[in-house]
Parts: sequence; structure tokens; C-alpha cells
Amino acid sequence: MVSFCGRRFAFLIIFLFAAQYERVYAGSFHKDVQIHWGDGRGKILDNVGNLLSLSLDKFSGSGFQSHQEFLYGKVEVQMKLVPGNSAGTVTTFYLKSPGTTWDEIDFEFLGNISGHPYTLHTNVYTKGTGDKEQQFHLWFDPTVDFHTYCIIWNPQRVIFTIDGIPIREFKNSEALGVPFPKHQPMRLYASLWEAEHWATRGGLEKTDWSKAPFTAFYRNYNVDACVWANGKSSCSANSSWFTQVLDFKGKNRVKWAQRKYMVYNYCTDKKRFPQGAPPECS
Repeated sequence: MVSFCGRRFAFLIIFLFAAQYERVYAGSFHKDVQIHWGDGRGKILDNVGNLLSLSLDKFSGSGFQSHQEFLYGKVEVQMKLVPGNSAGTVTTFYLKSPGTTWDEIDFEFLGNISGHPYTLHTNVYTKGTGDKEQQFHLWFDPTVDFHTYCIIWNPQRVIFTIDGIPIREFKNSEALGVPFPKHQPMRLYASLWEAEHWATRGGLEKTDWSKAPFTAFYRNYNVDACVWANGKSSCSANSSWFTQVLDFKGKNRVKWAQRKYMVYNYCTDKKRFPQGAPPECS
């Protein structure tokens, strides 16, 4: 009986805490984001704000950011990447806090020469330190059609999904001494920029500027998140993502994605970690 009452009390505390949260459902690039760099290279392409393009040429890339900051949330967008020879380009969708000890959760798509696959680069930064890279070659051509990329960020884990399929879970391992992004509100960003010195085959393949401008498209931007305002953030108890975990099926999908499509995993990089994998990898 004591255990049952204790569980009920703990649930009540969580419920009251969660009920304070303000949720936002974004859906319009006109209303919810600002094209904050690019000098006209970023454009909203329809009246309702559903479709946006970012372009890159030899002089500049472009990008947008959310008007609001969030502390936990589910953020997603559909993207169609630069087709053809995209070597040296990086197309992104990520969360990031300001400052020199920032937190960050990344989707980065590293371009390639024609006929070769994009590399999806994922990473999690806490207090300015990342080094938690996992990379994938996708099971589809991300330049032919739009696909949905989603970050689920709650106090216990970060889940990366593509078209609803989880490909990575980064758990809160603070009990093992591993920092976790949970104190700094983050803004949502997207960008298209040039990184030919490292993005494609470690910089061996350079950007072919005769193919510029390079253009990527974003649509169906959607955020269900805890808005940071006046120094605090709260979330609705109805937000299923706030306590979301991977069930048996979800864990199997992560295993499938990582077994068939992962091309780099920091956890298994013995050159970087000769004394053994970081504790969160166990």
C-alpha cells in the first residue's frame, strides 16, 4: 500500500509539473520562423507559409530560425535535399542554445558527388561538447521527394526519427556522469551552407560551383514543444512525447537502421577511445 501511494504521489507531482507547460503547434513559416541570414537566398514560397527554400551560391548560404525558444519538445519538418552533385554542401535541421557552452541536437546532411549517397550526420552537444556522432546512409534518395525528419527531446532521452522510424536514441546517462541537454532552452534552426573542407570524403571532394545555386526545400514545419518565456518553461500533461520511450518495436527499428545503414558510430571508434567506449554506450 505504501508503494502504491508513493507511486500515485510521484505521478501527481509529475502531472502538476507537466500541466504548467505551454505548448506551441507551429505550422507557418510566415508566423513561426525568421530567415535570419542569406540576403534573399531563403524564401517562403506560398501564402500560407507551408513551403520554404534555402539556397547556396559561391557568396553565401542561407538559414532560418524559430522565433521562440524551447526546453523539451517534438520538432519536425519535411525536407527535400539538393539533387545532383551536392559535394561540399551541408543541409541542416537542428536545435541549439546560445553561448560558448551551448547545447545542440543535430540533423546534418552532408552532400556528395552525383551517384553517391548523402551522409546523415547526427550529434548531441552538452555544454559545448559534442563528440557523439552517428552517421547513416539513408535507405532512399532524399533528393527525389520530401521526407519527415523529427527530433523528440524530453528529460530522459533524445530520439531521432525519419518518416516515423526511430534511427537513434540518446538516453539521459547523468547517473553515469554523462551530461545531458536539459538546462538550456534551444531555438530551432535550419541552414544550407558550404563546408567543402570536410563535408564530403573528409574534404577530398570539392564543391562544383558551376552547379550553383544549390537549393533545398522545407515544408510542413511543426513544433509541439515547451515554450521558454520569462525564465521558465512548462509543458502540457497531454504531450505524449514528454514521457516517450522506445517500445519493443521501436528498439528493433533502431537496431535495423543501425545494422543496415549506419556508417559511423562513435561508440565503436577504438582509435578515438582506446581505453574503451564512453559510459553511455554500454
